Amino acid sequence: GSTSDEEANLCLALLLGYNATIYDYVRNNKSLPESGRSKTNKRKRGNHMNEKTKVQVQGVPETMLQTLYARAQESKKPNHHIYDERAIEVVSRLDYDFSKAESDKAMSLGVIARTIVLDKLVGDFLSHYSHAVVLNIACGMDTRCYRMEGKYDRWYNIDLPETMAVRSRFFEERGPIFQIAKSAMDASYMDDIEYHGEPVLVIIEGLTMYLSEADVKQIFDILDKRFSKAVVLVETMSPFVVKHIKEKSIEKSAAKFSWGVKNGAALEQVIPRFKNKRDVSLVEGMKVLMPIYKVIGKIPAVRNFSNKICVMKK
Repeated sequence: GSTSDEEANLCLALLLGYNATIYDYVRNNKSLPESGRSKTNKRKRGNHMNEKTKVQVQGVPETMLQTLYARAQESKKPNHHIYDERAIEVVSRLDYDFSKAESDKAMSLGVIARTIVLDKLVGDFLSHYSHAVVLNIACGMDTRCYRMEGKYDRWYNIDLPETMAVRSRFFEERGPIFQIAKSAMDASYMDDIEYHGEPVLVIIEGLTMYLSEADVKQIFDILDKRFSKAVVLVETMSPFVVKHIKEKSIEKSAAKFSWGVKNGAALEQVIPRFKNKRDVSLVEGMKVLMPIYKVIGKIPAVRNFSNKICVMKK
């Protein structure tokens, strides 16, 4: 039989996908390399489909391009499980070497599995609350706001200035989708959010595993102080994976896994103002991609070590 480490590596290889977050990168690097500039930056969408935009990023910021590429490639398949028109468009405009993303099949599977799970959770929430305000924390190059277009009142994409400098070159978001170029640990980002008691949905994808427990508490404390009620979909990683496993797509970057939590019940002990309603394993996304996971998903190691979306509610 396989050891726990081998089972964990199998699980990790298929279930981890990372969003474009650079919190850990910025802690270790004072600045990012200067991005190449394009003469087509200010042109309207549709006029630059044949133009290429050069983007020079290193470390964790690269993951936002790799995950974007994974969604674009999946969307181009005849039997695609998600369809991301914006990802296809942006990738076609990028002058960037996607060979790393092309070779990292495990990362791509994880990205699509996570997208399937979160798209369903977000879609279900918005089907019940059509006038919701959505906060997408550490958004990177995420395009869910376009796949869910028309189902919410306002959507705020939030990430560090370095990330938003790249995002803003491809997405003009001036309402009802907005960009906020600040850290989620900087309470002043709330000044840019219009809120009148509407239902609130917060998405925290691909971030907590790079932070400390104090950072996670701070993010939730800021949410708690601003919103009377909120549902938070937060991705978490197993402490075992944080301690023992390295993932191919980030191993050469400045990012390091630093924090994990067993499940939503354990997370509730960290942020007691938010109650755990349920956990959804990324195994659920893998079941859609690979039906064999209906069997594999019953293996304890797979259930225990896979990343989860914890549904937390205030």
